[in-house]
Amino acid sequence: MVLIYSYTTTSRLSYIVSFIFKELMSNDFVITNNVTEFEQYDGVKINYSNLKILNSKFQISTIGLLFENDIKEQLIECFTVNDYKAFFKTHNSDFPFDIFAAAFYLLSRYEEYLMHKKDMYGRYAHENSLAFKENFLQLPLINIWVKDFVNTLQQKNTKFKIQNSKYSFIPTYDIDIAYSYKHKGFARNFGGSLKSIATLQFSSFTERMAVLTGSRKDPFDTFDWLDILHQQYHLNPVYFFLVAEKNALYDKNISPHTKAMHELIQRHAKKYSIGIHPSWQSGDDFLILKKEKKYLEDISGNNIIQSRQHYIRFNLPDGYRRLIDVGIKDDYSMGYGSINGFRASVASSFFWFDLEKNEQTFLRIHPFCYMEANSYYEQKLSADEAFDEMMHYYSVCKKVDGTFICIWHNHSLGNDKQIYPGWNKVYKKFLDTVC
Repeated sequence: MVLIYSYTTTSRLSYIVSFIFKELMSNDFVITNNVTEFEQYDGVKINYSNLKILNSKFQISTIGLLFENDIKEQLIECFTVNDYKAFFKTHNSDFPFDIFAAAFYLLSRYEEYLMHKKDMYGRYAHENSLAFKENFLQLPLINIWVKDFVNTLQQKNTKFKIQNSKYSFIPTYDIDIAYSYKHKGFARNFGGSLKSIATLQFSSFTERMAVLTGSRKDPFDTFDWLDILHQQYHLNPVYFFLVAEKNALYDKNISPHTKAMHELIQRHAKKYSIGIHPSWQSGDDFLILKKEKKYLEDISGNNIIQSRQHYIRFNLPDGYRRLIDVGIKDDYSMGYGSINGFRASVASSFFWFDLEKNEQTFLRIHPFCYMEANSYYEQKLSADEAFDEMMHYYSVCKKVDGTFICIWHNHSLGNDKQIYPGWNKVYKKFLDTVC
């Protein structure tokens, strides 16, 4: 057990110490404000204060963030130590910066509560983030810090032992356009046919007719192919289904009331973990969110406790509070819909801390760092470049014993010659390489 001295215990301090020691190290800890108890303790101990205490082998000076209750602009000056970026530099300390405060700042998404510009979809723009500005967005910086922190602490106290977490890979899929042509009804297919003819896209019209007459497989129907890959590599994916009742600009899946959608959801619910992919419309109407979750529960026969926002559309704290209110316990939306990287600078799951309420919640956040749509649409990468990018995120996650969560869409893995040409081969190549 690790004994930590602090002149007082706050919810912020308890939260981040619990994440670092219990979540990442599988280590028990106790926070005390009793100097005598701390001095007499014979085990591993950390003095988290600016006070000099007898028999204290390891001290981290504090910059004070974890003892505040409000949310305000913080003075942040980044510097480089041991080949990584850090901030909240300290003096007269056994570690070069206040790792507890810095990790809390990033993990709580403190900066997203401050005044900022939103992107074209009304989301927190990645350009606002410290990670982007200081060029560490592509790294799970908190995990890197903790690795160095453990090494430094063990040099001071050989009794300190940890149980390392193990690297894991979780492939996830957003099913927001289940089929390109099938099961969309006469009106949508007739309109699509007219559009193809009007824009002289005769190959698209021919393909649509071939699929609808049963002579060709729908190009977005990649579900059997994915099943084979999961069995081959012993993977446990998570599927997120968009079940919007009405089609809209950003919600274009087939109706949740069709037999085809019922069969698709039920088939996956029997084999895999599934979750809700809340529609764009639900972001403006809590009742729609509740209705969609109920749809998915009724169709699948499962209690739905997992989610990922369509278009990664959410803002803090309201977005996560809505999920909690509807009964979601695990969310996979922590990442950007505009660039790949570690939005919370971590490759490990964590409980969401509601900064306005100054309290930890029971909503567990599973951050992703790679989405193929970012590579293709936002970063304009080729398929080969996307493979290299995936390999980067695999490597950095594995190096810190983290979890690599990626997002793919069934339609990007299909055989459409105009959308993601050859990207299914890249995904297969990646699995061949790392699994």
